[in-house]
Amino acid sequence: ADYLEKGKIEATQCRVCKKVYFPPRMDCSNCLSKDQMNWKEIDNEWTLLTYTKAHLAPTGFEEDTPYILAIAESNEGLKTLARISKDVSEDKVKLGMKLKLVPVKLPHDKTVYEFRLSNE
Repeated sequence: ADYLEKGKIEATQCRVCKKVYFPPRMDCSNCLSKDQMNWKEIDNEWTLLTYTKAHLAPTGFEEDTPYILAIAESNEGLKTLARISKDVSEDKVKLGMKLKLVPVKLPHDKTVYEFRLSNE
């Protein structure tokens, strides 16, 4: 995921049927094409649709709770699930708020993304 290392938010788009996927994937579940994806930079503006506060976490992340998991929609109509940054205080989280995805390094040298306020 070199694009994440560079701070870019990219989707994949099927060359056959043109469906766009975020998070990126290599196979198209729409037309069932295999390895027919192109990288496509997407507009990094998201609108919060729903969220929940997680008190349990996967193995290895137990000490990271509680955190807020959110589903947001991009201007292109893509929906994704990601954590909201702990820098965003819980009382500021409101449905319809504008967010952006930001790459974040995890301890095991993995890069993921999380939502931050779009004006940060």
